Amino acid sequence: MEFVGFSLRNNLFVAPMAGVTDRPFRQLCKKMGAGLAVSEMVTSNSLLYGSAKTQRRANHDGEVAPISVQIAGAAPQMMADAARHNVDRGAQIIDINMGCPAKKICNVMAGSALLRDEPLVGRILEAVVNAVPGTPVTLKIRTGWDKSNRNALSILKIAEQSGIRALAMHGRTRACGYTGFAEYETIAAVKAQAHIPIIANGDITSPEKAKFVLEATGADALMIGRAAQGRPWLFREIEHYLNTGTHLLPPRVSEIHEVLTAHLEDLYAFYGIETGVRVARKHISWYTKGLIGSASFRHRMNQLPDIVQQQMAVNDFFVGLAEHNEHLSYIQTEDHNDTEGLAA
Repeated sequence: MEFVGFSLRNNLFVAPMAGVTDRPFRQLCKKMGAGLAVSEMVTSNSLLYGSAKTQRRANHDGEVAPISVQIAGAAPQMMADAARHNVDRGAQIIDINMGCPAKKICNVMAGSALLRDEPLVGRILEAVVNAVPGTPVTLKIRTGWDKSNRNALSILKIAEQSGIRALAMHGRTRACGYTGFAEYETIAAVKAQAHIPIIANGDITSPEKAKFVLEATGADALMIGRAAQGRPWLFREIEHYLNTGTHLLPPRVSEIHEVLTAHLEDLYAFYGIETGVRVARKHISWYTKGLIGSASFRHRMNQLPDIVQQQMAVNDFFVGLAEHNEHLSYIQTEDHNDTEGLAA
């Protein structure tokens, strides 16, 4: 797929998710079939550039191109400066966050709160586009602030006039949060009017759902967030289904054991020991949700204080799992609707 000047493996994108889409997770998703992975949002506040969290979020060492970095803020000049700062540090695509529904973001008039101020939207988009000539700028939004104020079509027109190269839409309003169902009809209406690529986002949890959303919206690409938590191989499953109409076999237990082990090593190296162990817990929980014996395993896992015990517990769990099944087998329907690590 050609996308804003880059040749991608496919049209399946990893959604930016706070606390989730760090470099180890982005690299893993690309390895397992994603065409593009957008970073978790980076602050536009230059006072925080030196913080450990911001520096980690801007770390793209060894990452497969193209590198897409999402920035968040409400001041046009600060956003422009943030775009330049990240391009200087390796960003090849700048994505602007106007979709995050989190209160701490909206309370400072950033994220999806910006959808209530269309003139400000225009000033921010123009400032960022002008700040990084030659670097594609994309935009992530929701369908509007609430169901009485859906203005995605207006935002589309502002985006196109400002030089935005692609628009990703989560099919809910800010007021909806992550409740109810995604409004694919709104995405379809925007796609029908668009002269730039439209990326559909929201409730894409299976190969069949991916096919349905592409057909229902006419979107150029899909963006997948929560469903990929603990299941990064979803991208290759969707890719295979869209290409062939058939399903891959579930992954072997032994393969996912290796994938998770390597992911944990990356997390320990990336975050350091103390933070790495803490971050690893949520990923381990996502990987094992719905597997035989996982409820008691996850409870024990959260009590383990160090890397050695964490690794031993993961090994014991997957070795035991492999004794019963060659392939992953879930004992309950996976809805992957965890609220931790929400798509921006």
